[in-house]
Amino acid sequence: MSGGSGIVILGIFAADTAYTAKRMPHIAETLLGSDFKLGPGGKGSNQAIAAAKAGGKVTFISRIGNDPFGEMALSAYASAGVKANVMRMDGVSTGAAFIFVNEDNGDNAIIVAPGAAGLIGIEDVDANRAEIENAAIFMTQLEQPLDAATHALGIARRAGVTTVFNPAPAQTVPDEIYALCDYVVPNEVEVAHIVGHPVETDEQARAAGDILLQKGTGCAIITLGARGALYHAPGRSELIPAFSAGKVVDTTGAGDAFLGGFAAALSQGQEPAAAVRFGCATAAIAVTRPGTAPAMPLRSEIDDLLRLGS
Repeated sequence: MSGGSGIVILGIFAADTAYTAKRMPHIAETLLGSDFKLGPGGKGSNQAIAAAKAGGKVTFISRIGNDPFGEMALSAYASAGVKANVMRMDGVSTGAAFIFVNEDNGDNAIIVAPGAAGLIGIEDVDANRAEIENAAIFMTQLEQPLDAATHALGIARRAGVTTVFNPAPAQTVPDEIYALCDYVVPNEVEVAHIVGHPVETDEQARAAGDILLQKGTGCAIITLGARGALYHAPGRSELIPAFSAGKVVDTTGAGDAFLGGFAAALSQGQEPAAAVRFGCATAAIAVTRPGTAPAMPLRSEIDDLLRLGS
């Protein structure tokens, strides 16, 4: 690890427009929903806010439009204590997401339009090279262009910064990217896309973890929803159970909450399996609340749940 203590995250902001209903409408059908919420979202942005609220020192790199959704982003970062290294663009909309939330069980389906963040490029990474090189943790995902993510992971790796890669949304990426990653953190759907087989049992998760290690990652962490998360490293494979913090209301931000909590704990020197447990507690609280970024818990709440669950 580098000598830094902060977390740098490259990713997108998207304004979340969340619609709650019994089911998704069919083509040419109009359904009445039971709720609507508007709030800050985007995987990288959610992870940055989650990490900051969990006690991390966080810098977020992105692009947003010069519009009301962009103002929402800046307000969210100011409130959470995230340093926003964010380029504002005229004539391009801020990213936005359509989120369907099932009113019976909180399950979700999402469409993301990255807007300005879809224009994130290598130049954005180079402009923030010093921040990345002096971080403890660098984390990114796949909502912004792949070349920017790969370039940033390479800079971080060469500087001795611990690298965390969330391969979401699921897409095919060159195997070379895995060798740049200390931790690859997919969910069951994303890892199934990577390895080419379903991940529905613990055995299948471990087999998927083996494939990620063979691709060159230092450690695979596979989030398994209500079952918890698999920490899978050379010589150690441990299923870390989920916590319960109350009724599940909305699972939309669960993975981002996990990653933010994990990065915060790791940046503060917790050993990796303990950081996974911290991430599980972070996610358990987030899913009891509606929305994504607004649902992220404070460090004190996470510590309280960890004490109850120990």
